[in-house]
Amino acid sequence: MIAIINVIVMIVAGALMSIFYLMSVRPAAMEQKIGERAYKRAATYRMIGGGICMFVVMANYVIYYFYPLPISLPRFFPWPHWISAIIAALIGIPGTALMIISARATGEEAMVPKKEHIMYEGIYRKIRHPMAVGELPLWFAMAFAAHSPFLLIFSLVWIPVWYSWCIAEEKDLLIRYGESYAEYCRQVPRFIPRRQKKA
Repeated sequence: MIAIINVIVMIVAGALMSIFYLMSVRPAAMEQKIGERAYKRAATYRMIGGGICMFVVMANYVIYYFYPLPISLPRFFPWPHWISAIIAALIGIPGTALMIISARATGEEAMVPKKEHIMYEGIYRKIRHPMAVGELPLWFAMAFAAHSPFLLIFSLVWIPVWYSWCIAEEKDLLIRYGESYAEYCRQVPRFIPRRQKKA
């Protein structure tokens, strides 16, 4: 019973996370409808989606390790748990590092969208969405840490979710910054940095 409740909560919290975070990356579009309070509302949406709901889903991943669904899928991977732990570290450490670097470059804007915020520097001169590139793989790292084939498969759902957030954010930044952001998009790739040309 706990296993079923946990997965239901994970799905509901994941859906709410997806919706609220998606709304949080659209402050400029909201501003056209409700004025400058849109930025404060976007910050609230981000706290709910990227804070509370995301934390709940992460907790569900941990609980699943102890209370897996009684399904035909194997509970664990066919190799020893320590191998999964190494894979989790190989995914999780670079992802976490990239998130930290991205958070330093964005400052408060990571959680509190601000109209007057300047366009990003640092890592954002290499790729447009370093936070997403660092954060998304962490779900797969958690699945390996839990040694769970089910969680690894479930984590695939986050790929289109994160992608949709990035696309929605770009559309909003075009409203916010106009041609300067369009030019930035032409110069900086979305997810994978370009190889530096040799002189």
